[in-house]
Amino acid sequence: MAQIPNLDNSPLNLKSLREQSQRDLVKILKDIRGKKCLVIEPKLGGSLSLIIQTSLLKEYGIELRHLSAEPVQTDFTKVVYLIPSQRDLMKFISSHVHSDISKGLQREYYIYFVPRREIQCERILEEEKVHHLITIGEYPLYVVPLDEDILSFELDLAYKECQVDGDTGSLWHIAKAIHKLESSFGVIPNVRAKGKASVLVTDILNRMQTEEPVNSSDMAVPEINTLILIDREVDMVTPMCSQLTYEGLLDEFLRIHNGSVELDSSIMGVQQEGKKIKVPLNSSDKLFKEIRDLNFEVVVQVLRQKATSMKQDYTEMTTTNQTVSELKDFVKKLNSLPEMTRHINLAQHLSTFTSKPSFLAKLDMEHTIVEASSYDICFEYIEEMIQKQESLINVLRLLILFSVTNSGLPKKHFDYLRRELLHSYGFEHMATLNNLEKAGLFKRQESKSNWLTVKRALQLVVEDTDTANPNDIAYVFSGYAPLSIRLVQHAVRSGWRPMEEILKLLPGPHTETKRGGFTSSQSFDALQGASSGLDKIADGRRSLVLVVFVGGVTFAEISALRFLSAQEGMAYDLIIGTTKIINGHSLVETFFESFG
Repeated sequence: MAQIPNLDNSPLNLKSLREQSQRDLVKILKDIRGKKCLVIEPKLGGSLSLIIQTSLLKEYGIELRHLSAEPVQTDFTKVVYLIPSQRDLMKFISSHVHSDISKGLQREYYIYFVPRREIQCERILEEEKVHHLITIGEYPLYVVPLDEDILSFELDLAYKECQVDGDTGSLWHIAKAIHKLESSFGVIPNVRAKGKASVLVTDILNRMQTEEPVNSSDMAVPEINTLILIDREVDMVTPMCSQLTYEGLLDEFLRIHNGSVELDSSIMGVQQEGKKIKVPLNSSDKLFKEIRDLNFEVVVQVLRQKATSMKQDYTEMTTTNQTVSELKDFVKKLNSLPEMTRHINLAQHLSTFTSKPSFLAKLDMEHTIVEASSYDICFEYIEEMIQKQESLINVLRLLILFSVTNSGLPKKHFDYLRRELLHSYGFEHMATLNNLEKAGLFKRQESKSNWLTVKRALQLVVEDTDTANPNDIAYVFSGYAPLSIRLVQHAVRSGWRPMEEILKLLPGPHTETKRGGFTSSQSFDALQGASSGLDKIADGRRSLVLVVFVGGVTFAEISALRFLSAQEGMAYDLIIGTTKIINGHSLVETFFESFG
């Protein structure tokens, strides 16, 4: 399992959240007496690896298995399933039970749904005639801390479900997760939401507060001052662009899962034929914490400088007589050698992708599309990609970027590209294209695009971006400032009101509400005051803003938020909540569906 992130430096006590989740799980397992086999759905296993160590589970006399269609192989008589509420998994479990019965095996079965049970799932168990043999419970895991400033609600498909299937179940889940945070840290007094889904989450959250109020009288000041919710739909430009931060690129090319990447041992300089190694990537690794949010160009320079200074130290050590304290300093530096080696290997591996002419050409094209200056050049480039049968996901990413910035494509061009795609990649992709059209990501143009107006008003393209000493969030994409983060910047600085006109040009409604009667807490407007006395809450802490992305957030956007939070004169810390960490590839993949 991946290394569990150290949450000591979090601006919010996320450790207590994680410990509560650990206690809940341990209680479930302790209540089922004796030895048991714990069968976990594989994706959920990844999330759990950030909550509890496998070694700890084994102390409770547990045998671990991953859920699959195959019957569970175990000598234990108690089988505990820990699974998300997905209907397709009920068939697996029913077939396991039938298989055991046919073999004459007598077992006790338990299903714990994460985070809550659903009637439809239980109905399938009834239809399969196994419901009466199973004890059913819930494991209320709504929030997983991925790192000291990131919370994930682990909802992989939230965006596609809302946009294509019209299923808003995930919005209840997000509201419940925020409501749970409030029961630990107080009711959040200021809420700003942009987008249809975000406004719905706000409504559900207020309804939950009415139905099961969080008692805020014992908390003088709520720990989170403001909640900003943003729909992914509001900004589909950002995830379609290639991220250029170190962590963003690692995710683009190597896919970060639950805070680690898995790669061939040879890349990490370990000679074990065909063996894969897991490399943890979180703030417990001090060097990673220092370089994760930098533009990749700069990371290479930083690593080079560190290596050079180490070499000089080594030369000095071997040629002169050092004092004991100088020796001690040198040994301290040597301790960081494994981290250095790890990131030099990773950076070297990344360079093999980023130096390819095809990658650089794609970056150029992304910038051309975002600048919306030469429609024909962009159209021809995408047409050529399709004819060369380049990777379908790469084509769709550019196509979505092109379609979104143009508010769709003229009918003639839309029909032509759609036809070409099906001819080149096969008609089984028709369902995928229909999904993209339903979500408004690749569609016919019905109205004039207002991208240019939005781009200018929010200064989304920043010329001459200095990636080494950035003074603007645009450094994360070498010249493009993520639209979503510009919105957060304005929401934090002055609220939605001054930018009302621009917000109307973006998808979905927006709201701004005050909640709970917090007379003792400062109003948000007071926080805007420049006087330093207002920047801190009464006990000297900085105020806290929770930014929630409904439909996913990219690592580059997280880096941009960290950059904002670190700016001089910034009066608050930021914590990021998201349905899932995404990139253009993983987001487009959720729309894939093949006929037949």
